[in-house]
This record gives sequence, structure tokens and C-alpha cells, in this order.
Amino acid sequence: MDNDVLDRIKQVVATDRIVLFMKGTRNFPMCGFSAATVQVLQQLDVPFTTFDVLADPELREGIKEFSNWPTIPQVYIDGKFIGGCDIVRELYESGELKDLVKVNAAH
Repeated sequence: MDNDVLDRIKQVVATDRIVLFMKGTRNFPMCGFSAATVQVLQQLDVPFTTFDVLADPELREGIKEFSNWPTIPQVYIDGKFIGGCDIVRELYESGELKDLVKVNAAH
């Protein structure tokens, strides 16, 4: 894998508080899992950055290597990999995700 891509990912997750690597865009998700993840983050009413991996094949492969996680979408909070759609949904339903983004907002 090209180190430039991994460096770019590292820079983004270090700079932006909440990052979602997804298929499609926030307004036009290109898969149900990406759409569901956007919906969860919007429910929390927190700012988050999105990256469309379909528009950037290098990023699509790079993010899988970076996280050692085979699927997309992927959510990062405070530079830490949180998980994909199912994990994010479970954390939301248990209230843990709200706590994570609250702690996040307090920085």
C-alpha cells in the first residue's frame, strides 16, 4: 500500500474529531450501511467529516489496511477506530456513542 494514502488517512483522523469513511456522500450514500451510519451520526447532532471511498480507489483500499477492518463504512472518533455500521448502531442504542461524542466535544 502506498504510504501517501496511509499518511493522508492518519492526518485526517488526527485532525478531524469525527470521521466517517463511507460509500457515497452524506447526502447521497451509495449503500445502506453508509446511509445508516450517517443517520446515526446526524441523530447525535455533532459535526463530522465524510470521505467517499468510491471516488478514491486508493483510499478505499488504504482505509481497510489502516484499520485492519475489511468493510466500509468506518467511523473514527478522536483518532480512534470505533467500527463499522453495526458497531456504531449498537453503541448508539446503548448510549455509549453519545458519551463518546460528548467526551469528544469537551476537548
